[in-house]
Amino acid sequence: MKKYEIMYIVKDGLEEEARKAEIEKLHAILTSNGAKVTDVKEWGLRNFAYPINKMVKGYYVVIKVSADEAALKEFSRLAKINPNVVRHLITADKD
Repeated sequence: MKKYEIMYIVKDGLEEEARKAEIEKLHAILTSNGAKVTDVKEWGLRNFAYPINKMVKGYYVVIKVSADEAALKEFSRLAKINPNVVRHLITADKD
């Protein structure tokens, strides 16, 4: 399995319990497909450089995972249709 870094932004309007549940749900997508989450960094609420769908803030989370292509495709597919995920980006990790 290759190492990847995934950054995603969750809507800022969620309450803390709902946000934590959403983050756990997103991580469960990866682990249920055979990936291993090795590091989680919550950057917190940050301003966007420009408005996205009339929003100006979002809650940033950066995770490092060891995964295969199928797990990443499933995460990307579900993140795109999740109304609480504003954006996501998957990059290969150089470590």
